[in-house]
Amino acid sequence: MSTEFTDTNFDEKVLQEEKPVVVDFWAEWCGPCRVVGPIIDELGDDYDGKIVIGKLDVDHNPEISMKYGIRSIPTVLFFKGGEIVDRHVGSAPKALYQQKLESLLDN
Repeated sequence: MSTEFTDTNFDEKVLQEEKPVVVDFWAEWCGPCRVVGPIIDELGDDYDGKIVIGKLDVDHNPEISMKYGIRSIPTVLFFKGGEIVDRHVGSAPKALYQQKLESLLDN
C-alpha cells in the first residue's frame, strides 16, 4: 500500500526520510493517473521497508505541486537524501518504475 503525502507532511515524510522516496503526483480526474495508481500501490507493497512509495493529490496539495513545478500528471519524482534524483512524466509500465527503483537502491 502506498503512503499519502500532503502539503503538511511532505517535509517529514519525503525530505527528512532516510530511505529513498517515490512520489506520484496525481488527480482523481486524470485518466493516465488511474493507470499509474495501481502500479504505484503494487510497488509500495513490493518495496515495503526499502523505499517509501506514495501519492500526492495535486488538487488538494497545490503548495508542493507548485514548489516542484508539476505541470503534467502523472509525474513521479524519485528522492534520495531529500533531493530529486530522477523523474518520470506520463504513464509507464511497471518494469520501468522497477528499474528506476532498483537504481535508487544500488546508489
